[in-house]
Amino acid sequence: LTTMRERFVYYPHDVWLFLLASCWQRIGQEEHLMPRAGYVGDELGSALMGSRLIRDVINLCFLMEKQYGPYPKWFGTAFQQLQCAERLQPVLWRAQLASTWQGRAAALTQAFEFLARFHNALKITEELPVAVSPFFDRPFQVIHGEKFAQAIVQQITDLDIQHIASHRLIGNIDQISDNTDFHGFDRASIRKLYD
Repeated sequence: LTTMRERFVYYPHDVWLFLLASCWQRIGQEEHLMPRAGYVGDELGSALMGSRLIRDVINLCFLMEKQYGPYPKWFGTAFQQLQCAERLQPVLWRAQLASTWQGRAAALTQAFEFLARFHNALKITEELPVAVSPFFDRPFQVIHGEKFAQAIVQQITDLDIQHIASHRLIGNIDQISDNTDFHGFDRASIRKLYD
């Protein structure tokens, strides 16, 4: 029993890498949407996207510190127990409370740069840029989460995990959906997502 417990203390290394890459991929896919919504006057849409990004940042923090994320009710409480929370929580709170997309973007920029430095400290890939840069020719600063995702995927050695990662970086059930009923799906239905 002790051996079994030790085996499941945390995800196997390559599964962990896959989940990290999937979380960075989510950030890369959406980090430019928050300021773009605000730029065209959709502050509500921008705030909603900002909240999604904050959740992704926190999920990535749990993964980086090799802690399982809790049930949503305890998400914020458990985040406060992470080592990074002392520095990151005030930044995320500013992003959450910002009334303009510019304020939201400024706070999220700090959070993304923090994550980039944290990533480099893990030494799981070559060092990657820690400063945000423009999203193509648009006036939005992003960390380019997809670059972090691809660098991490290159470190996966398990052939089964490589196969899964070669399709889509969708992550685990918690990264795909926060729908409570979805968590009750049978294994055969979920397996089809990864074939």
